[in-house]
Amino acid sequence: MPIVVRIDVELAKRKMSVGEFADRIGLTPANVAVLKNGRAKAVRFSTLEAMCEVLQCQPGDLLEWVEE
Repeated sequence: MPIVVRIDVELAKRKMSVGEFADRIGLTPANVAVLKNGRAKAVRFSTLEAMCEVLQCQPGDLLEWVEE
């Protein structure tokens, strides 16, 4: 998969649990796990915005394109 999701890295830097993160962005922990594990087919801009707001980061901190 050429897009790598780095949510786990940002959560670890902030010592934030998936449950707390899910509550603060308005998703279920199961849906955060789908995003975190790279199994999501799409991400809404509103969700991406909420993640960036909570983690105080840029979209590029959460998503990275890597050549296969």
